[in-house]
Amino acid sequence: MKTFAITDTGKARTSNQDYIYSNELSVGNLENLFIVADGMGGHLAGDIASRIAAETIVDFAGKSKSEKPIEILRTAVEAANERVANEASANLELADMGTTVVAATIADRQLYLANVGDSRLYILNDGIEQITKDHSLVDEMVRAGSISKEEARFHPKKNIITRAVGSKEGVLVDMFQVSLEPGDLILLCTDGLTNMVEDDDIFILVKQQRDIAGMAQTLVDAANAGGGKDNISLILIDPFSEEVQTC
Repeated sequence: MKTFAITDTGKARTSNQDYIYSNELSVGNLENLFIVADGMGGHLAGDIASRIAAETIVDFAGKSKSEKPIEILRTAVEAANERVANEASANLELADMGTTVVAATIADRQLYLANVGDSRLYILNDGIEQITKDHSLVDEMVRAGSISKEEARFHPKKNIITRAVGSKEGVLVDMFQVSLEPGDLILLCTDGLTNMVEDDDIFILVKQQRDIAGMAQTLVDAANAGGGKDNISLILIDPFSEEVQTC
């Protein structure tokens, strides 16, 4: 396995409310663990929410007695939701905070992942496929046929999400299990990338690079070139590479 993780404030923001965690080594009964979180809320609240969520997922996964990756991830995200919500209710300055979460682990050529919000996980091989589903107002409108995907890209309510970790007492977590094939490359990212760079362009930019670090930096550069309106965070994973790189 080879991985590379990167986060960038972008051009328009003065602070970074994203949080990433990338660990190729075991975390409790998980063989590895990767997390991307995009926080939201008032001053400092977003970065607190994303950090608390990621740290809780790591802590919970490390202590879990379960041997089922899907169960570990789901319950870890639920625990993160409870902790973020509790912190928000205990501090008026953090009252509206929440965060997206994509958490993934790989074992025996199987990808297991949990998702809340509009951060995404893609698999790239001969093409690019979005595995997660956005929990956003405009994505619900697309699925209902009210607007097209192109209209959704520039919709004024694009940033309104319908699910977040910490925004309610309970959270519905989307769970996925995907069989991996040789040549697959996994991308976890926040919407600071996907709002600035279209999926097809992400695929083209990645395929133009031979080194995983170069792929990651090229994507960040493209998001900033497109406007850099938000924080940009991503993790790239090559699950079949024998070279291990610590990021």
